[in-house]
Amino acid sequence: MRHSGASRGSSPHLALLAVLLAAAAPLPAQADEAPEKDATAIDEMVVTATGYGEARSTHPGNITKIPGDEADFVKPRQPAELLNRAPGIDIQQGSGVEHLTAIRSPVLTGTAGAGSFLYLEDGVPMRAAGFANVNELMDAMVEGAGGIEIVRGPGSALYGSNAEHGLINILSRAPSEAPEGSLTGEIGPHGVRNLDGTASTTIRDSDGTGHGFRGTFALGEDGGFRANSGYGQQKGQFRYDLTMPDTTLRATLTAMNLNQETAGYATSYKDPAIYKANANPEAYRDAWAVRGAVRIEHDLGNGQKIALTPYMRTNGMNFLMHFQPGTPVEENGHWSGGLLGSYALTLKGGHRLILGLDTEYTDGYLREIQSSPTIPGAGGYVTGTHYDYDVTALVAAPYLHSVWELGERTELTAGLRYEITRYDYRNNTASNLTGRFLRPANRTDTFGNLTPKLGITHVFSDEIIGFANLARAARAPQTADLYRLQTGQNPSAIRSETLDSIEIGARGKIDRVRYELAAYFMKKRNFAFRDANGDNITDGRTKHTGIEAEIAAPLLWNFDIAASASYAHHTYDFTDIITKPGYAPESILPGNDIDTAPRTVANVRLGYAFDEDRGRAEIEWVHLGAYWMDASNSSRYPGHDLFNLRTEYRLTENFTIFGRLMNIFDKRYADRGDLFCLPAPTGCKSRYFPGEDRALYVGTTISF
Repeated sequence: MRHSGASRGSSPHLALLAVLLAAAAPLPAQADEAPEKDATAIDEMVVTATGYGEARSTHPGNITKIPGDEADFVKPRQPAELLNRAPGIDIQQGSGVEHLTAIRSPVLTGTAGAGSFLYLEDGVPMRAAGFANVNELMDAMVEGAGGIEIVRGPGSALYGSNAEHGLINILSRAPSEAPEGSLTGEIGPHGVRNLDGTASTTIRDSDGTGHGFRGTFALGEDGGFRANSGYGQQKGQFRYDLTMPDTTLRATLTAMNLNQETAGYATSYKDPAIYKANANPEAYRDAWAVRGAVRIEHDLGNGQKIALTPYMRTNGMNFLMHFQPGTPVEENGHWSGGLLGSYALTLKGGHRLILGLDTEYTDGYLREIQSSPTIPGAGGYVTGTHYDYDVTALVAAPYLHSVWELGERTELTAGLRYEITRYDYRNNTASNLTGRFLRPANRTDTFGNLTPKLGITHVFSDEIIGFANLARAARAPQTADLYRLQTGQNPSAIRSETLDSIEIGARGKIDRVRYELAAYFMKKRNFAFRDANGDNITDGRTKHTGIEAEIAAPLLWNFDIAASASYAHHTYDFTDIITKPGYAPESILPGNDIDTAPRTVANVRLGYAFDEDRGRAEIEWVHLGAYWMDASNSSRYPGHDLFNLRTEYRLTENFTIFGRLMNIFDKRYADRGDLFCLPAPTGCKSRYFPGEDRALYVGTTISF
């Protein structure tokens, strides 16, 4: 058995800490990082829509911003703890850092889960298009983030592949004007030990040029509340800002390393003898990622700006696929580089244009090898190499984003993006069918996707700003869709996935209550997923309807409240009848709820500031509605309601204590549940990733 993930990979800790704490810091906040007010302020600036910064109030679609001070208070050990506070989002935790995401969607798995959401760091995708990972948020530096912006549904014309159901843009924290630093330590049950830190300053030349520096690190160890589980993870980020009268530069370098011992599915989330055990003690996940980007923005005068962002990234992962029969080992990775370029122009009358071109080159690989014996009757899970291939990819995408002033109170936004993707695939093993695994011969595939956008905003009054949005999103198939094939598939028949969306909403401020409401309808074609008999389906169709709300308001006696809620109905829009002998009769029919698609999701926080704002306490209610665990809607998870308590208190100007009590009432629940089917005599069975028992975490922050 492998030794504990909580101890593996810890040797870089001190070196990483020393390098990052040596960093110095900042500049005044740039246009894309205006001083934050609160998480629902409609007059705050957001950067995700255009890259140059604009008022949230006139954004022609939904957008949620979680400010950096809220992230500091929550102190999330996993991104889900913070992101699930936004409407329309349900990120379900697996073991350790593993997770699956839903944004205006069911919880999606496999290539659907990898390719349907775009994860960005300062506007640059964290993984290459076509090589996304379903656990991609494990790369994210949410600790010490300067803020997080979330768009639900298709993004603007600036974003192409993977920005279908939504995108999450994690903003690095800007350097401070004066020297500052902090260290935060936290301990908790089952060996939880976390240490975060940041150091920052700005140096100014005699001509006013600013050189800002910030270094941030996060070191985490968790022994796991289940047997033979736990992980050690190290993250670090360095940011440098250069500010001159007509030019700004922001450079970031981020690194992540993970060593995890993974707990597999459990057959019960209520019986401690079962959910605290681990049927897959041999399972593990090792991963690392490094990425760097430089954004250079130059003001040309006369309402013209140009921005260039060269970037590079590399990553690798090795893990045991405990969720598959035969438990093969997968190795994958890629390195890539690209350039994001845009030219912004303000015309007479206030009209604005952005012309852009995004380019990217990627070289990736994937190996899958099963060392365990062939499983008789398990549908072709055979010993040996299942896949061994390399893929190079080239993406080029010109786009136009425009904003037209139709009047003092009305703006029309129109955009168009054309994205072309070319894959060159090289098979390194026999081009044949082995068991259920089809390895195609060497080939080249090209995809072109045109995605128009149209939106309008109208200011009716200070109390209500209306918006409507029509958009098409599309993505070329993930490389795993095309080349990780199974019996009966033909790569030539696999097409780009498209999603058409219509959205209408309103935001505003009534007295001291700030709100945003949105309703949407979406249709998706060429949906790629794996059905109950283990076959890859690449021509599915689905429908998605929902309404979302977020609200925040101060109350009497230093109380405040913030809430988000969504009601959604995600259904299949095609038929898939399972006819293979011996398989369970799980069939997809039009109108069936998509599995793992709760109709209701909500998060409510009641806060209280005390002792002249030296302290804050917050109780959080997390609601997840019931959902079907299978596509034929025969087995149901009942949903759950959890309550968490967080508090912090500043004892002195430089010393703060904090604590959080998670799952106050020790509710038994599942982070995720589904129905897994194999041929007879095994059949179908429920399986879960159980949620953690009540847990208390405490810590301190020292500022200097």
